Amino acid sequence: MAAKSALARKDNGEIDLLAAAGGIRGIAESVFPGLVFLVVFTLTGNLPWSLGGSVAVAAVFLVARLVQGTPLTQALAGIAGVGLSAFLALKTGKAENFYTIGFFTNAAYIAAMALSIAVRWPVLGLLFGYARNEGVQWRKKRERLRAYSVATWIIVVVMAARLAVQLPLYFAGAIDALGAMRLLMGVPLYAFGLWIAWLVSRPVKAG
Repeated sequence: MAAKSALARKDNGEIDLLAAAGGIRGIAESVFPGLVFLVVFTLTGNLPWSLGGSVAVAAVFLVARLVQGTPLTQALAGIAGVGLSAFLALKTGKAENFYTIGFFTNAAYIAAMALSIAVRWPVLGLLFGYARNEGVQWRKKRERLRAYSVATWIIVVVMAARLAVQLPLYFAGAIDALGAMRLLMGVPLYAFGLWIAWLVSRPVKAG
């Protein structure tokens, strides 16, 4: 079961945060398109150039995966997201709309995770349960169900924090601050939240 899990573990049993975030390549594919957009727009104020640079970087990652024959899922999702974000920003002429899709994505994840807790199938239980060889047997134990519900709430808080910080910047048109917060509250904050969720949901050893 653990071998099929989306999570990887170190030899000591702890979660491998780097692998959970997609590895070095996965992190780069998530961060660099947005970073290029922010840097180019900050330096030039030219929206088409900024958007073009972001899309180009995402395309380079996709081509690299094609050449190397590695899985394309993450790169395809990345270029689709960047492309749609670029289209919205270019269509409206507002640089801040490059980040609009991220708000809807976060809101959707929040809703889905809250619903999973409500129906007693918390998402983090499904993810961590298989990584710990618990399968879904944890649902039969009240304390384990509670632990995984808390773990899932932690990720909900992470995503809600993104909206709480970034939406005011979006409506204020503070593109530089918004871009910086999007980068800081992206992979680094998610990985930290995942690590905390892993720790708080660890099974208590008897004796």
